[in-house]
Amino acid sequence: MKVLFIGGTGTISSACSEYCIKKGHELFLYNRAQSIRKPAEGANVIEGDYKNRKLTSSLLNNKYFDIIVNWLAFTPEDIDFDINLFRDNVGHYFFISSATVYKRPASAIPITEAEPLENNGFDYPKNKILCELRLHKEDRFPFTIIRPSHTYDKATIPMDGGYTTLHRLMHGERILLHGEGTALWTLTSNKDFAKGLVGLFGNKNSIREAFHITSDDALNWNQIIDCFAQQFNVNPLLAYLPSHVIDKYDKNWGNAILGDKTFSCVFDNSKIKSFVPDFSCNIPFAEGVKEICDWYSSEDNHFEIDPVMNEKIDNMINAGHIL
Repeated sequence: MKVLFIGGTGTISSACSEYCIKKGHELFLYNRAQSIRKPAEGANVIEGDYKNRKLTSSLLNNKYFDIIVNWLAFTPEDIDFDINLFRDNVGHYFFISSATVYKRPASAIPITEAEPLENNGFDYPKNKILCELRLHKEDRFPFTIIRPSHTYDKATIPMDGGYTTLHRLMHGERILLHGEGTALWTLTSNKDFAKGLVGLFGNKNSIREAFHITSDDALNWNQIIDCFAQQFNVNPLLAYLPSHVIDKYDKNWGNAILGDKTFSCVFDNSKIKSFVPDFSCNIPFAEGVKEICDWYSSEDNHFEIDPVMNEKIDNMINAGHIL
């Protein structure tokens, strides 16, 4: 099939690009060519800025694609733009939403696609919910909604603070965890996610359906930190801080915790497996952590701690609110 990814070189989409080509599809990427991740070998790159509506229209108007996946749509205005641009030029449109749209705390664990879309904790899920509602107003637009949860690759550190936190862990400095580190969290390799998404291509029965695509495994935050500590053969020094205290110091960090990470998130993947029988997540998180640590430890990659984030962590720990 002829496939267009709007984006295609991000954490999740880069693996989907590679898998899409592996499955024999003709892939086009529309992006700014500014990612640290190179386009998948064999992809056709159309360079442009999706936010530049005039440019995007001129480059993509009247070009038919069997599949379009938009990795860069975050607001209802983006959905309006896509519907108007692609209405007569797409066989199947995929909107990348987010599993953060589900009610927090969830009404039942594991979470299914029937969970209410009621997360108003911060702007990101609120806008994704509005995008989904906008799509459902279109009777003749062939869309499918995909809801990734926390998905990672070798260049993505799934810990708050990113490389700064990893550096502190490696060098025996205290790192922060919200609450007591006991909330269950689902982490999914981008390579595993790709099998679920690309497996839906050409499946007309998935039109107007929504799917989350995640691992079946879940770890608590203490175990997640331990996976990294084991790779560097260190004993993690943890400082547990109430989520509302983190929110006082950093609203963006606090919003993501209070609106999402403070709650246990474990998912039922029965639906995607029923549509894509071959889908399974085969990469355990410990294996993913090794790949992350090897990549960040490589002599070819040089990283520096974020001094603002580092100071903020120190200030929170020194303030004496530790649990």
